[in-house]
Amino acid sequence: MAIQNCFSKKPNHQLTRLYLLSFTTFLCTITYLLGLWHHAPPSLPSLVSTTAHSNCPNSIPTLNFSATHFSPDPQAPARDFYAPPCDPSLSEYTPCEDVQRSLKFPRENLIYRERHCPPAEELLRCRVPAPFGYRVPLRWPESRDAAWFANVPHKELTVEKKNQNWVRFEGDQFRFPGGGTMFPRGAGAYIDDIGKLINLEDGSIRTALDTGCGVASWGAYLLSRDIIAVSFAPRDTHEAQVQFALERGVPGLIGVLASIRLPYPSRSFDMAHCSRCLIPWGQNEGIYLNEVDRVLRPGGYWILSGPPINWENHWKGWERTRENLKEEQDGIEKVAKSLCWKKLVQKGDLAIWQKPTNHIHCKITRKVYKNRPFCEAKDPDTAWYTKMDTCLTPLPEVNDIREVSGGELSNWPERLTSVPPRISSGSLKGITAEMFKENNELWKKRVAYYKTLDYQLAERGRYRNLLDMNAYLGGFAAALIDDPVWVMNTVPVEAEVNTLGAIYERGLIGTYMNWCEAMSTYPRTYDFMHGDSVFSLYQNRCKMEDILLEMDRILRPQGSVILRDDVDVLLKVKSFTDAMQWDSRIADHEKGPHQREKILVAVKQYWTAPSPDQKLTQKALN
Repeated sequence: MAIQNCFSKKPNHQLTRLYLLSFTTFLCTITYLLGLWHHAPPSLPSLVSTTAHSNCPNSIPTLNFSATHFSPDPQAPARDFYAPPCDPSLSEYTPCEDVQRSLKFPRENLIYRERHCPPAEELLRCRVPAPFGYRVPLRWPESRDAAWFANVPHKELTVEKKNQNWVRFEGDQFRFPGGGTMFPRGAGAYIDDIGKLINLEDGSIRTALDTGCGVASWGAYLLSRDIIAVSFAPRDTHEAQVQFALERGVPGLIGVLASIRLPYPSRSFDMAHCSRCLIPWGQNEGIYLNEVDRVLRPGGYWILSGPPINWENHWKGWERTRENLKEEQDGIEKVAKSLCWKKLVQKGDLAIWQKPTNHIHCKITRKVYKNRPFCEAKDPDTAWYTKMDTCLTPLPEVNDIREVSGGELSNWPERLTSVPPRISSGSLKGITAEMFKENNELWKKRVAYYKTLDYQLAERGRYRNLLDMNAYLGGFAAALIDDPVWVMNTVPVEAEVNTLGAIYERGLIGTYMNWCEAMSTYPRTYDFMHGDSVFSLYQNRCKMEDILLEMDRILRPQGSVILRDDVDVLLKVKSFTDAMQWDSRIADHEKGPHQREKILVAVKQYWTAPSPDQKLTQKALN
């Protein structure tokens, strides 16, 4: 039967299919092996190897299935990295202003309240928790007047400042009526009073400094006038005052006038303010007012209210003698005169001085009025851990008494896009006016692209407090100027060019920073953080994971991060952010996938410390 089938004239379709299938499989196998052999790198082992049997003339080739392409394991850097939640007691931990560490330092001149960062071996390698019940802050402008109690669970100020309308506790919220020690009618009315004495409407005053800020109501109410204030106060003078400011959506930093310069360049602020800030302006050779002079712009204003101003009417209420208050005011007047300031006006509880627009007259009258000596051979813009001076910071030279030292600034909002005088004068090495204009256009495109990557950034009002970790010329902040946000522009002290002065000349705000250390702010300060080449800048300077843990500390739950850097750097960053339980991904550059620079987009997950009941249960079980 088999022979008959073989020679049968009827076609055998099953046998034909078997031949075709066998032949096709043979061709595919040969083609696959030839292709692999052809594309194998010469430096790597061949896929077909006979070396193991080369002494056998009739050896059968053996297939080598080992990998021929090796790529670094992106998870490798984080294999040993573990960042558990910190203890709930550390929910407001500020590493460089730690209360316990500060007690080791001298109390003289408030040195113990300055930055004192932990050494590397004492760094906490855990994630600071939000307090139990934490909620996403209210949106601006509602946040100006209210904040969730659970986010800043401190009622001390509601008791201590009850009669001054600083803050009230109502239900599950704090309410901020806008009051202050020296403005019981509210910050708005107080600012109106200032506006009757100096012009707050024409855009000539854009940046302001509030020393000893309370809950920053002065800065909060200035924002509606297009004036942005940096408010600062030391940690724990009054419990959580800067933290309240930040929770309200108002710029603030932990800081103190003690022995170190404020972290801002010279000629930064159009206006400085002290409302009963308790700083001894006339003492210590006037060193504190001298530092205000350094950061005040030529022609800028210093506003003082509270003791000793109007002591004739308040000495009983302040529980001080007339003689003591008069002596204090005379001391302030003397220091102001030694700085060549002019007292513009004293009306009611307000006194205002003005800094000269240049130092021509100051130098002429120096011997007659015993003005303080000028500092010599010291960069006035250097401020990071730099000791304050009692000598007068000289203004840039001018040829005419009508000139403004360092260059006259445009009024706001033209100031934002005008070429900063530090650039037009050639003071910033390697940065030209043309580069400044190109940088502006570049960041408009980049921010537009960012908004396609992060829907929260695109959602108007979702974010309020933003941080740029390596701001350069402030282009990122400038591109967001029409959004209801403010940006703290940080310029790393390791940056090749110190550009923070130019950022202030644009009418933006910022601070110096070393990202190997913690920032002088509370946990959960920022809704959004941006970093351009930050990790490339800090390679071989400190550990990547320590910078990321600090970012985690100051980023709010459900807040976002956008980092741009070399792809290899971002792969390492992502391995750590994954270990920190951030939701992160790497996206292409705005110019397309063929750029080495990539963009990492990450969101910090929402999580908090356990409830007190859970902690008690856990303690009982242990």
